Amino acid sequence: MPFEADRDVPGLIVKFGDYPLHHGGVGAIRSLGRLGVPMYAITEDAYTPAASSRYLKKAFVWPTTGAEDPGHLVEGLLRIGRRIGRPTLLVPTDEEAAVLIAEHQDELAGSFLFPRVDPALPRRLASKKGLYELCVEHDIAAPASAFPESYEDIVAFADTARFPVVAKNREAFVRRERPAVNGTTRIATREGLLILARDWGARPGVILQEYLPREDAEDWIVHACFDQDASPLALFTGVKVRSWPPHAGMTANAYVVDNPELTDLAARFIKQIGYSGIIDLDLRFDRRDGQYKLLDFNPRMGAQFRLFENESGVDVVRAMHLNLTGRPVPEGEQRAGHRYIVENIDLPALLAYRRSGYTTPHAPARASGTELAWLAGDDPLPFLTMLARFVRPGAKHLYRLWRTNRRGSSTSTK
Repeated sequence: MPFEADRDVPGLIVKFGDYPLHHGGVGAIRSLGRLGVPMYAITEDAYTPAASSRYLKKAFVWPTTGAEDPGHLVEGLLRIGRRIGRPTLLVPTDEEAAVLIAEHQDELAGSFLFPRVDPALPRRLASKKGLYELCVEHDIAAPASAFPESYEDIVAFADTARFPVVAKNREAFVRRERPAVNGTTRIATREGLLILARDWGARPGVILQEYLPREDAEDWIVHACFDQDASPLALFTGVKVRSWPPHAGMTANAYVVDNPELTDLAARFIKQIGYSGIIDLDLRFDRRDGQYKLLDFNPRMGAQFRLFENESGVDVVRAMHLNLTGRPVPEGEQRAGHRYIVENIDLPALLAYRRSGYTTPHAPARASGTELAWLAGDDPLPFLTMLARFVRPGAKHLYRLWRTNRRGSSTSTK
């Protein structure tokens, strides 16, 4: 490595909610751990893949749902900080953690390091409505969207909408408590929309969005880290080849692809909104009008961030640690052509995509290298732990998603 990290500043992986098979957290533990940074993590139990990593100094077992009172979560973090005993970098891996940190910066600042942002900004970015309003305000293309406040609004929308349409939960923070839909949901007909809407209550917490046809679109991702002046410390672009559930879920297979237009778009938007820290963006290129349309803005580390590393060995998590410990962040070109595979979900995704005939024109014909989400020669136990925990509940979960996907081909989930 052409740089050294500050080994006196540990890292803490922060996540709320019950999803123990999270490869992004394992990737962050390995990324900083390989530099000699002491790593800690909040885990659901003592037997998660993250807890089994050789690079983890200690797992703090703390089962949470993400719906707890913020004061309770802040106090829990401070208690962990006291046990670590020195200022520690916070690495949030979900929206709940990112928003909590932003909204309680003053309380957490004495024990932890993290980028300082407008306290209201991460919550707004994680909200589908808030993000859409920011896109309109700053001239960033996004799918046409509607935000119904009642069943009558949905009926009025259905009378004029062009189907299929997409439904999503309006706020990221209701997904574990009272989600209107299980995920990004493609609705094929007016009748299908009205049937689903009957279960959404008097105030439906959904966004109804223009559907961008698969045959006319391509999925792109941007991962980056920005300094306190909203200038990029590291900025990467790639193309998503497969996801699970198909075309709507978590990245299963992706490539690093240079895209200067997308780099400029992301840097401009971040400068306009004044964001500092790590981002994970999902965009869909619409070939019909030649625009990149912003679908999701995750104000935290993305699960597939280890796809991206520059020639100096910097990824977004390393960039944040270097920056917040007062060290320069080495520049370098991204590893174009590099591939990322999430082993436990890419096989079912591959089968689904082959049946659909969907292709990704910008994906390289041959990978220049491959990063696996779970398997690593220097840290094998997370992969074995994932397999042990995945076989039964994981297979059941994939089957349920597959069934939902098939049912949605006519009426519901995309």
